[in-house]
Amino acid sequence: MFETLEIKTVKDAIGDLVRAIRKNRNLTQVELATSIDVSVTTIKKLEKGQNFTIDTFLKILKELDLLELLNSEIAQAKAQVSNTKSLY
Repeated sequence: MFETLEIKTVKDAIGDLVRAIRKNRNLTQVELATSIDVSVTTIKKLEKGQNFTIDTFLKILKELDLLELLNSEIAQAKAQVSNTKSLY
């Protein structure tokens, strides 16, 4: 009835998104890693949905010009929560 969203599912989706955008922009894993000063192994793990830090993810978003989009989504979610009245 209720399906639970798993963290692994989201991590896989993040990895798929980063890989797709990287390839769309004709960047290699080496080029992306170099541009944000992380190892190629870090990029490979992220793209496979394996453990990565929020800092690495945010660096990648900034490098790919997507950080403002995420920040905007966070601001909208915050505004929604702030404008919701408690049932209690």
